[in-house]
Amino acid sequence: MVRALVTGGCGFVGRHLCDRLLAEGLDIVCVDSLKPRTGAKHPALWRRPSKHFIFLEEDCRSFFETSSQRFDYVFHLAALVGGRMTLENETLLVAEDLSVDAALWRWAGCNKPGNVVYFSSSAAYPVAFQTEEMQTALSEEMISFERPLGVPDLSYGWTKLTGEYLMKLYVERYGGRAIAYRPFSGYGEDQDIAYPFPAICQRLVKEWGAAEVSVWGSGRQRRDFIHIADCIDFIWQTVHRLPTGTSMNLSTGGTTSFIELAVLISQELGWSPEVAGTTSRPEGVFFRCGDTALQQRFGLAPRISLQEGVRRSLDYLRVEAAAYV
Repeated sequence: MVRALVTGGCGFVGRHLCDRLLAEGLDIVCVDSLKPRTGAKHPALWRRPSKHFIFLEEDCRSFFETSSQRFDYVFHLAALVGGRMTLENETLLVAEDLSVDAALWRWAGCNKPGNVVYFSSSAAYPVAFQTEEMQTALSEEMISFERPLGVPDLSYGWTKLTGEYLMKLYVERYGGRAIAYRPFSGYGEDQDIAYPFPAICQRLVKEWGAAEVSVWGSGRQRRDFIHIADCIDFIWQTVHRLPTGTSMNLSTGGTTSFIELAVLISQELGWSPEVAGTTSRPEGVFFRCGDTALQQRFGLAPRISLQEGVRRSLDYLRVEAAAYV
């Protein structure tokens, strides 16, 4: 049986990835410390018991220190992320991810799993290309360790950039196979409300009927929203095909402002409030969009439109609300 290790497997992306891997017939060892404010949920809340799914509630660093198990795949999602407030205000807390990634690559160098899949981030891209003036679609080759690098987005971006550099060393000097994915603004029905998409959905549901609603920042900042189901599908379609040592975006190539997103959500709710920004809240970079040329070469295209994603999320919130009545 093919075995996969999934670190951070109880988080938003990890849960959806584990479900897909099980559907594909893999045996899974899921390692997650269930730290508060990470969006992690105990497996008892999102899946039925299975002999093909083993859950270990521990820090992946301690797992790497003691385990020499053989895995065909290692999907490394373990990280302290949180929303923009965490990234802006707790930068040294997020920097703990450096030690998490270092533990992964040291362990991989000793144990040589079949394929290490490292989850990087669009935050690794230079912020100079993401201003209101530049508004550049971010392509994979913009990050190259063979030439000077631009400054990424805060400590989280530096962490992911460092993780990709360690992947490069692992491939070149240890002979292992490894690839990386750079997700853009992934979203989905069960995402933690620390993230913009579910937070805006939930706020508009609660404030339905108000004459005016607000979003963080100017509201004009633009993001490349991609549904989690498309992210997972892109990963599974390319995990065997991406050349070792390479990275690929998970993106749609289109952008939506926070104000536009709020308008779309309110329309689905049958309501047309005025939408304004909240300058006391962080905005992040102005424009973040992922170039899709590499994805297209692999025949990838998103199937779930933003409008459909909004409908699914609102339906999910309705079901959640009904469960507490």
